[in-house]
Amino acid sequence: MKSPAGPSGRSAWLAAAALMLFGLGFALADRFQLTHGVLYRAAANDPVSAGRNLLWLALQALALFAAIALVGRRMFAGIMVLAGASILVNLAYGQTLGDTVDPGKLAWLAAEARQGGNAAAEFTAPLVLAGLQGAAAVFLFIATRRALHKGGWVSSHRFAPALGLALLLLPSLAAVSPAAAERNVYSAAVALALAEPPPPREPVTLEPQSAGAPRHIVWLVDESVAHAAFADLIAPELAPFQPIDFGAAASLAHCSAPSNLALRSGVDVRRAGPRMDLRTTSSIWGYARKSGYRTILIDGQTTGAPQNLLLQPERALIDEVRSAAGGIDTDREIARALNRQLRTDGRTFTYAVLRGVHFQYRDHYPPGAIPAASPTRLHYETALTHSKGGFFEVLLAGVDRENVAIVYTSDHGQNLSEGALPHCSPQAVADEFLVPLLAFLPERLRAAYAQAPRAGHSASQIFPATLIWMGYDPAAVQRRYDNDLGAPTARYVQFDRNVVPLSPGEAIGIRVDAPFPVAQSAAARRTSSSRP
Repeated sequence: MKSPAGPSGRSAWLAAAALMLFGLGFALADRFQLTHGVLYRAAANDPVSAGRNLLWLALQALALFAAIALVGRRMFAGIMVLAGASILVNLAYGQTLGDTVDPGKLAWLAAEARQGGNAAAEFTAPLVLAGLQGAAAVFLFIATRRALHKGGWVSSHRFAPALGLALLLLPSLAAVSPAAAERNVYSAAVALALAEPPPPREPVTLEPQSAGAPRHIVWLVDESVAHAAFADLIAPELAPFQPIDFGAAASLAHCSAPSNLALRSGVDVRRAGPRMDLRTTSSIWGYARKSGYRTILIDGQTTGAPQNLLLQPERALIDEVRSAAGGIDTDREIARALNRQLRTDGRTFTYAVLRGVHFQYRDHYPPGAIPAASPTRLHYETALTHSKGGFFEVLLAGVDRENVAIVYTSDHGQNLSEGALPHCSPQAVADEFLVPLLAFLPERLRAAYAQAPRAGHSASQIFPATLIWMGYDPAAVQRRYDNDLGAPTARYVQFDRNVVPLSPGEAIGIRVDAPFPVAQSAAARRTSSSRP
């Protein structure tokens, strides 16, 4: 039986087949956009948003379908390459994080690009699945083109390619939202490229009284160190050094880049909100320089361009940037370098980003230390023990403790549940925020914290505490930022991946009503039976 023919011998059956193939391909490519923008909104009793999102996605689908039918062979090949790349990014992001891509998240991905190898190793299975899905979507689009061509629906008119390209670009030029998977990476990249340059940092308006301030101040910001594991494995070794242990503190984010940016910038927690811009604050570097300190950044994780959203206006306030990235003993090498520095006569403020124990955990201890098939928790504990075992002994050997103030914390915690995202997950759990917070202080500063609680602290308090040690007025500092470490945080604030606004007044990712994180259960803590 012959298929019904339309005008000029066109096949209606093949047109229907092409529509079916295209629909399957588009649904596969845009499954996270359809799920989040349509199904979730409908389930949340928001039919208006669900309908609007479905309409925009349908119009973008029609534009792509028209382009497939109208453009020439070479242009079609180029469209498939570009669309396939964007679809792959969307599916890979969605498959691992269960979320959709937007300009803020793309900026975060760029900031975290240094961890691409670790992510690929950790999430091999979902990334391979995303690749297969992306390839299947592109194959279905190619099959759509073949069905249209065989059915006589591919136009040979000389203006058809231009019309097809115009229709394809129209949704992007109109900046529709949500953008479909075949185009949103490029739309987001354009938005980032056209974003205004970072604003200047505000000048420091407070005046310090530097007499009696420590000669050297160091912030040790570790990577992916969970409070529970640190308390069990490392803290007992620190008793001879008598640190002030503030207990399980809450990090400012569960991702590295926003956490480090917020730490360096200082957070006015009482007035924090979605319209704040951390890029404009005076920053720890400005305060340190005004108090007479030479400012130093040590990065134990990367070489080349600065990471963790360190932009040029802030970079200009740092006197020296040292790359210390190396192998599994990087942190001990940093400890040795700091030890030499702490025994000099100069005045320095140092922000040291340690290598820490970012997944893959097996990359942070000697090969063969434990069986490869060991539980995730054991891999993590072995990595942490190697990373921080002996670190503080090397750091403090022969140092005049009365001239030095050191804070140790981590950028975020770690979820060690089997099969879970360890941090930066879309639905974060408390363990992703719980970090150690310790201070090694001169006796004259220790006294202020003798009665300090050992719970309820936030990383936002490190900034005002340090300013007080530098000689700034305690009352003014605490009004402007947060409580000193002698009390719990005045207000707990969490930042998300999209911590930097791309245009003036744009809302950032922040929670100002978040409950203070508490370990979910006793199972979140290490048990002695997990180690050999």
